[in-house]
Amino acid sequence: MARPASPPFRCTECGWTSLKWAGRCGECQRWGTVVDVTSTLVSARGTAAVSVGADRVARPITEVEATSVASWPSGIGEFDRVLGGGIVPGAAILLSGEPGVGKSTLLLEVASRAAATGARVLYVTAEESASQVRLRAERTNALHPNLYLAAEVDLAVILGQIDQVDPQLVIVDSVQTVSSSTIDGISGGTSQVREVASTLIRVSKDRNLPVLLVGHVTKDGTIAGPRLLEHLVDVVCQFEGDRQTALRFIRAHKNRFGPTDEVGCFEMTGDGIAEVADPSGLFMSRTGAPVSGTCITVAMEGRRALPVEVQALIVASSAPQPRRVVNGVDSSRVAMLLAVLERRAGIKLGDADVYVSTVGGIKLTEPGADLAIALALASASRDVSFPHTMAAVGEISLAGEIRPVSSAKQRASEARRLGFSHLVDSEATHLREALRRAFRIASSPRDRELDAAF
Repeated sequence: MARPASPPFRCTECGWTSLKWAGRCGECQRWGTVVDVTSTLVSARGTAAVSVGADRVARPITEVEATSVASWPSGIGEFDRVLGGGIVPGAAILLSGEPGVGKSTLLLEVASRAAATGARVLYVTAEESASQVRLRAERTNALHPNLYLAAEVDLAVILGQIDQVDPQLVIVDSVQTVSSSTIDGISGGTSQVREVASTLIRVSKDRNLPVLLVGHVTKDGTIAGPRLLEHLVDVVCQFEGDRQTALRFIRAHKNRFGPTDEVGCFEMTGDGIAEVADPSGLFMSRTGAPVSGTCITVAMEGRRALPVEVQALIVASSAPQPRRVVNGVDSSRVAMLLAVLERRAGIKLGDADVYVSTVGGIKLTEPGADLAIALALASASRDVSFPHTMAAVGEISLAGEIRPVSSAKQRASEARRLGFSHLVDSEATHLREALRRAFRIASSPRDRELDAAF
């Protein structure tokens, strides 16, 4: 027999093809994504051209009318900041996050604020009962007559609820738990998620109705379901946060109506979720007197400059292998900075236990925090305390060079606004020079004498 012209099986995630079916993709290693595309190819080859009406004829782009898309505020400023000004009519927004981070609480607050403006809001819960959502709404003071609640898992019933309520906003929690009877497979499967999402998005576009979808994430942090889900929606938001802290961040990884570098800051409280418009004091300690081993840096979270305190502790070790414990910073970055401090500045910490952490549970991933980490380590090793009015921003290379960072003017402006009168940055071209400047800024005469060592 002649072999087929093209492999009949293909992965819906990455496009990997195979001559035989496999439960797991050989390229992206995802389960249940390899499907038979033979019937699809046959139907595609048989598609015939149809005549196009006068109203659908392609026109030059210069003749197409430009219409502005007006958004309406959700009532939560930090959420609107990430969306680019508010919720756009007809937009499909996907909000993902780990279990328990507060996605449902945030969207219930959005629904309540929208209902308070007079808009009818349909909140579809497919994971909880209606009474459970009612109890949470009472606790967070989110009850409103214009907020309609439906506990449904069938897509057809949800579409009927939309027809009956005729809402101005629809929230579905979550898209992985809704299923369609016209598609084989269990809820959460690739085919079911694709059908549910595409149907809801089609309704959103036809009715000019904004739809907010909650999406589950896998254990590696990616959105569960087919990658097509992220391509279909207009906005993809990630709700992040540590369960041990009350702070939450929301970021937009995709946004057709606004920027993708904005960050919204929230705080989980006993009464629900509260937005934090100015989180400048959340990541610094409140000690009265300066403490050795601490240094402030100004980190960028999207377009927002945030002061973050880095703390370091150096303890003599009796173990043959000293410990290196970090929290909130990259362990490999700290190991590199320890090597640079020893080789370029003469600070030897190879026989000591080193602990580095940030305040408030924030994670520093940008290289602009290198200088603050190095100064905190130097401060802890010399038992020297820097004043509260000093901050440090800069990237450190393996040669000990202080390199400039992005958004330097915004960081400096924010540092001055918050009262940091001394800023150690890339004007100090080398790590030794930065250490000399930092110890010269120190208030006591003993501290000023120590800068001669560098």
